[in-house]
Amino acid sequence: MQSVRLEKIAKKLDLELLTPEIDISDRMVYQMELNRPGLQLTGYFEHFMSDRIQVLGKVEYTYIKQLDRSTRIRIFKKMMEYDIPGIIFCRGYRPDKDILRIAKEHGVPLFGTVSATSAFMAELTVELAEGLAPCISMHGVLVDVYGEGILIMGESGVGKSEAALELIRRGHRLVADDVVEIRKINERTLVGTAPEVTRHFIELRGIGIIDCRTLFGVESIKEKQNIDLVIKLEEWNKEIEYDRLGLEDAYTNILGIDVVCQDLPIRPGRNLAVICEAAAVNHRQKKMGYNAAQELYRRTAENMERRMREKKEEEAYYATHPQAYKDET
Repeated sequence: MQSVRLEKIAKKLDLELLTPEIDISDRMVYQMELNRPGLQLTGYFEHFMSDRIQVLGKVEYTYIKQLDRSTRIRIFKKMMEYDIPGIIFCRGYRPDKDILRIAKEHGVPLFGTVSATSAFMAELTVELAEGLAPCISMHGVLVDVYGEGILIMGESGVGKSEAALELIRRGHRLVADDVVEIRKINERTLVGTAPEVTRHFIELRGIGIIDCRTLFGVESIKEKQNIDLVIKLEEWNKEIEYDRLGLEDAYTNILGIDVVCQDLPIRPGRNLAVICEAAAVNHRQKKMGYNAAQELYRRTAENMERRMREKKEEEAYYATHPQAYKDET
């Protein structure tokens, strides 16, 4: 089961830990959904989503303040008997000393944020969705080319890292080299990142490991990128008939999502970086509704239809004017 560290989420969203006595370094979150415990504050705990992070906003906080002390203590004791990942108070609200004491007794961490409740929940949901998304690791190179995420794949030594290096020199950005961690954020989106250990590094055979951030600056790297296109590099084989028009897209399936995939044969003299740039721009055009291959096909078809129409008109004219045909021949 996928999980994300609560400590990482708190740091990413700049949450204030209101119970510093509680160690959250090993506390994990397993659910991306959130819960606002409105009914639970009234004493109704059936179907309580206790495995979710609990978020208290203005409505919940003002209701808590209206409760008498004994009822408030009873409700929070009952709530914190469950294995809650954590409770977050929004809009700068702070729990009273009774709630803090109960939280410490049950080991439930409390957090605070000045953010508005709805905006904060949206931001937290995005972070949890990314952290808890299904994830696989694939061998390849991920680069950002003109805003399009291109996953370059192929056998070892075919030239993936060299192509990425040339793209970086041309102003594009590296996301991951050798190993790409791919997460399925939703039913349409794949996001790729580099493992923490190899982030910003490229391996070049004959040279070794280079640090792109150090050599080319921070503008040459990117932490994560949506995957829009897969390019598979392979050795040129004259026995194989490669697609020369691109009328129909081919796809590869990653985590249940079909991604446009293009096979690119490699042989001496081909500039991989320029081809990758052209592929990125062409893919972008297709997403905007323009397909160059289909436009060429349309023009060719229209030209053939025009010639056939002119030929039929010419035949019909000579059929009704035989003397004109004799004069011309």
